[in-house]
Amino acid sequence: MESRRMKRRDFLKKAAGVTAAAAGLGGLTGILSARRAPAYAQRRRLRILRWNDFIAQADEVLKAQAAEASRALGADVTFEFVNVADLQARITAAIQSGSGPDIVLMLWAWPQLYANALVDVSDVAEPIGRVQGGFYDIFQATARSGDRWLAMPHSVGGFFPHYRRSWHAEVGAAEFPKTWDEWREVGRRLKARGKPVGQSLGHGLDASTFSYPLLWSFGGAEVDATGKRVVLNSRAAVESVRFLQAFWQEACDPSGLAWDDTANNRAFLAGELSATANGLSVYIVAKRQQNALRDERGQPLYQDIETALMPAGPAGQFHLNTPFQHAVMRYSQNQRLAKEFLRWMHRREVYERWFTVNEGYSVGPARVWEEHPMWTRIDRPMQTMRRATRMSLMIGHPAPASARATEAYSKYIVVDMYAKAAQGMRAEDAVRWAEGELKKIYET
Repeated sequence: MESRRMKRRDFLKKAAGVTAAAAGLGGLTGILSARRAPAYAQRRRLRILRWNDFIAQADEVLKAQAAEASRALGADVTFEFVNVADLQARITAAIQSGSGPDIVLMLWAWPQLYANALVDVSDVAEPIGRVQGGFYDIFQATARSGDRWLAMPHSVGGFFPHYRRSWHAEVGAAEFPKTWDEWREVGRRLKARGKPVGQSLGHGLDASTFSYPLLWSFGGAEVDATGKRVVLNSRAAVESVRFLQAFWQEACDPSGLAWDDTANNRAFLAGELSATANGLSVYIVAKRQQNALRDERGQPLYQDIETALMPAGPAGQFHLNTPFQHAVMRYSQNQRLAKEFLRWMHRREVYERWFTVNEGYSVGPARVWEEHPMWTRIDRPMQTMRRATRMSLMIGHPAPASARATEAYSKYIVVDMYAKAAQGMRAEDAVRWAEGELKKIYET
């Protein structure tokens, strides 16, 4: 009888323990009301938001690597790809709602713009940068604030003059002009033959990547090194605008004032332009569509296309290349996993699969990738990007690429300065107008 009472007592204790444990977890009722499995049973998930790459194969590599990363990290890793024009709207909405992708691809100086919403990734970026010999300087301006890395540098995209090799040879140019003045003279000869230079001065990426290097190469700048004082109204800036007026009239297709980022591609591939500054997609499209895109001799057009670095001016030779970086969002519940993924993604054997499929369209974030064997295997026009990032400055130069620099870039103030001059405004007045617009941003 005593034995039976003890067993009943033990049963009651155990039942009470189970009930207490269930109450601590919310119990079955809590699980059912939450409509999800207990946290200890959930598999970790990581979402990464990127743009639709111009190189479709690059996105295919990432999709395949998502499955590999899932196995390596014990998590469900997924990529979402959207049009670049939609990327900032998605970022803003995610920050405002406090939910969304864990990692986001950011272009230009966007990390400075969203700095308060980003996780410090210095513990990821510093060791990777040391192993790769240091990131390119442009990332110091776009992805770093003080001693803190706002985002992990990922890659760089370039913009170059594409030109018709045979047409330039016909006017005595065995190679692409080395200086702006030489391009003006060669362009003048080509335009006289109905083969003008095609350059956008509309509101788009191509217009900016042309205009900023032009300004810098004459010694002009928007602001001083503090980023607090506008210094655009200078002799150097006025001289650059005067050059543009002459270049535009003598060498360029005047319809470029209204072009978007695709108009020059179409005109060049249609055989209407002798040269245009663009991403390497012009050459890539010509090669992929070689059966359809032919030159006047009936040969594949891509075989007559060459690329070159931007011309030099009195103050030097510069590019405005596009930095890409991955940011870990502060609202993410998976910040540790996000950093694990970035470390995995930048392991050499993982990253180089994405790097090589780009064939020079986008390059690595550090000089170590300039020595990769891929450069000896790709077409000559694609090799122009190999060391071009060394010449790249960033918007807001010589100050950091701040949120104000990004605002000035987004409003196309430098582009519009040249566009107004191309339409007849005096160079001094165009510079003075741009100075006033910049002061509204930097000095108020």
